[in-house]
Amino acid sequence: ANLGNTLLEVTGLVDIVNFREIMSEAVDDYDIAFVEGSITTDNDVLRIKKIRDKAKVLITLGACATIGGVNGIKNRSSLETAKKIVYGDKADLINSIKAMPVHEVVKVDYVINGCPVYIPEVISVVKYLLMGKPYVVPNYPVCVECKMNENVCRYEKDQECLGPVTRAGCNSWCINSGNRCYGCRGLVDNPASDAAKDILQKYGLKVSDILNSFTLYNDSMGEKYDQELK
Repeated sequence: ANLGNTLLEVTGLVDIVNFREIMSEAVDDYDIAFVEGSITTDNDVLRIKKIRDKAKVLITLGACATIGGVNGIKNRSSLETAKKIVYGDKADLINSIKAMPVHEVVKVDYVINGCPVYIPEVISVVKYLLMGKPYVVPNYPVCVECKMNENVCRYEKDQECLGPVTRAGCNSWCINSGNRCYGCRGLVDNPASDAAKDILQKYGLKVSDILNSFTLYNDSMGEKYDQELK
């Protein structure tokens, strides 16, 4: 949904002092920092630490900042191999480290998942922040929201879907639009032991059967997720 007017109402409660896309001037004193993008260079590490030092509240915005996102795909290969694939004979000029979500480098206070982010959730997080309350990201699968929205299961249509293992909070908007879930919000906790496992078993699948598709957004979280799936 287009919630531009609602966003304007919320932004009216704060002063925007640094926004690269819409303003050239910036200040170094701010209370709240929204951070997009994963950590992929040494310079990124320095920048995010500087931001963390200055911001009272740090919010990661989107899959790349929150779980590593598509950038994490390069973690499948050695850094040298990944650089050669992308930059060819200019690879030696590129400073690159393994892709990481922001929370692996600094403390994060609020997270907003998704690629793209779900605007109603952005509004909710900002409202909770302004009220001084913690925002708890749902820890149940997208399938729960899918059922509430009365969608026909993608598996009933012989389509692979990552909804059974993906953290909810997006109102299943991809499935509502006739698409499938791509896992951009990261795994629910304990996906191999909760309702997600039961859903997959219903269709003769194991969690491991769909994890290859899950790596599109979640490769940088591989070790953590491997432990959760044991």
